Amino acid sequence: MALWTPFPHAGDYAWDASRVQQQWSQLHLGDAEPLPEDPSVLNAWVLFHNGEFEQAVAAGLAAGGAGVTVANKATAVYATYLEPGEQARLELFLQIAERARAQAAADPQHANAWYWNAYALGRYCQGISVAKALAQGLGQQIKESLEKAIALSPQHVEARIALGTFHAEVIDKVGALIGSMTYGAKKEVGLQLFEEALALHPGSAIGMVDYANALVMLEGEHRMEEATALYERAAACQPLDAMEELHVAMARAELHEEG
Repeated sequence: MALWTPFPHAGDYAWDASRVQQQWSQLHLGDAEPLPEDPSVLNAWVLFHNGEFEQAVAAGLAAGGAGVTVANKATAVYATYLEPGEQARLELFLQIAERARAQAAADPQHANAWYWNAYALGRYCQGISVAKALAQGLGQQIKESLEKAIALSPQHVEARIALGTFHAEVIDKVGALIGSMTYGAKKEVGLQLFEEALALHPGSAIGMVDYANALVMLEGEHRMEEATALYERAAACQPLDAMEELHVAMARAELHEEG
């Protein structure tokens, strides 16, 4: 495996197994992942929350079972925010999707197996162009996997955010009529999913950022002021762990570009 770019704020977070257990519900408000019973899986999550993403992947895969979810999330966060190479990023997303599909086949009730399959395919689609991905039939896979994740885990915030983004991006690329008839994408459903996500997790920086983007895609420039306010709220969030640090940094970078 190629060398991974390290998390730029290494050492800023000092989670240990005990603290991760104590604050599990807050740390995992977004993905609704259950607290692991296996200490080796918990240890992989400690590495993840501290921003040691490459080590978290290795530890998660070595642990197996629920450890695959840690590996997938760590790979996804790394690929989304830290991997500089476009081709390497796409390959990482395909690896996640493959592992998640195998995990879902072994345990169809595991919501995050369906979620990470959809998330990875969604990011892959963004990399190759949404229009091209839709033509390959990936859109339906993403939508169905996210709907399955929400059905299995009704409190799943990140699946709602991803499904809201799906509705927005499809409509943005092919229009409301074709988006609705061919892919089941609807503006009102997309916006409702973001509202539900932020009701469940009002402090989700990534939820605010993606909602802001969706507002502009779906409703145009007249929602720009509201979108900017969402970016400002996201940029003002106090991150709990390395992943949230990257979410907030992205919001701040977007605001800086706007300014």
